[in-house]
Amino acid sequence: MNRNKYSAGAVKFALWFMEFRKAVWLLEQGKSFDEIKELSITENIFGASTPARAAMIQSTITARIKNLDSSFYPLFLDSDVATQKLYSLTGSFAHDTLFFDFMYEVVREKMIIGTSVLADADIRIFFKNKQAQDEIVAKWTDQTLQRLGRSYKTQLYEAGILDERTRAAERKILKPILDPVLKHWLEDYGYGQVSKALEGVR
Repeated sequence: MNRNKYSAGAVKFALWFMEFRKAVWLLEQGKSFDEIKELSITENIFGASTPARAAMIQSTITARIKNLDSSFYPLFLDSDVATQKLYSLTGSFAHDTLFFDFMYEVVREKMIIGTSVLADADIRIFFKNKQAQDEIVAKWTDQTLQRLGRSYKTQLYEAGILDERTRAAERKILKPILDPVLKHWLEDYGYGQVSKALEGVR
């Protein structure tokens, strides 16, 4: 899996699972990314509240899908909803390296040691460490880091990895059971680290 430069773009992002699913379905039907963009503009296929939000959703979903090998399209469409959400989350990880590092370094480690609780303090420590390691992250404000932390928790909740106590300082980690087809695809196409992160293994 390619690593992109750390970005704070996720402050504006959600998992956008339904939008991701619609885009994959259209691609499998033979539509191009340009055609999907045009449909977003002319028909608001993602149901966005404003043209600017539609453009942001479309561009983000496109980037997430393009970061994955296109062989996942039919596998995704043949999967149950819980597994589809994990494909969508993988797209988020592939697009946003900092989000993936959070999953791999914090949530995965929690699962490995048998701790099922993710605390806000864990998120603060993660960002503090990244600020010491990376000059891009070092420039971000506390407000940006707080918004990023909320975005990460929201996406993990929407993907079924965290429980629904959305305002709680501690959230329960819900370790997923990977569908064998998804697991093999992750390992065969260079996303083995994502498989380890989701399963909580070394």
